Amino acid sequence: MDVIIITGASDGIGAEVARQLARARGKDVALVLAARNEAALQAVAADCSAAGAATLVVATDVARQEQCRHLVAAAVERFGRIDALVNNAGRSAHALFEEVTDLGWYEELMKVNLWGAIWCTHAALPYLKAAQGRIVAVSSLAGLVGVPGRTAYGASKFAMAGFFEALRAEMKPYGVSVTTAYPGVVDTQIRYRGYNAAGGELGKSSLREDAAMPVAECAGLIIDGMAGRKREVVMTARGKLGRWLKLLAPGLIEKMALNALKDDVKPHS
Repeated sequence: MDVIIITGASDGIGAEVARQLARARGKDVALVLAARNEAALQAVAADCSAAGAATLVVATDVARQEQCRHLVAAAVERFGRIDALVNNAGRSAHALFEEVTDLGWYEELMKVNLWGAIWCTHAALPYLKAAQGRIVAVSSLAGLVGVPGRTAYGASKFAMAGFFEALRAEMKPYGVSVTTAYPGVVDTQIRYRGYNAAGGELGKSSLREDAAMPVAECAGLIIDGMAGRKREVVMTARGKLGRWLKLLAPGLIEKMALNALKDDVKPHS
């Protein structure tokens, strides 16, 4: 039975990854579900249990290192091993840098998106090495291409990509795979709950969402990448093209990034 920790599992991508794993693996998988909202976690756990999976709910704020350590300890105490860690917890943000007056929320965002993944991975590493396990880091296309208004979010995701790229090389001798996933715009509420310039909740999406990827499709691509021990999962054709255009035609990429924003949040001269 594989033991898989999923952070940010209370809704969105994390919850869907859990449900799909439960349906596909049934009694052959144990899912350790982590997020701050325990009631929402229990609802996801009930769905997974109904599909036959073993579950453990651990209320966790990944922005606090001691809670990341507790999450891993609880998983090992209950199941005795860890075979995979899906670092999915994250928060969004949209604000033009010049409009930000207090950078405190930049630091908090970095704790959730970057340090939460680092802390969880560090705590789980001995068990993942013992199991020749799998690490998944859910980044973003904003971790590959800079997007206006996403300085804080992009910084956290670029840093995440760099950290896990280096870790991949370090873990290769131990048989531990590291998969970094780069979703584009996915049909979840993450952007609505992101930070605004004042550090409050944005309450809306700053991106055009007419072609948003269904969350089920995104979760399936993450699971396939983890199972196949892929290095990276870039989820959209535009994302794959963007990586190369960034090198060949950086001005064009900046124009594409601006066009991805709604008109009312674009920077104006």
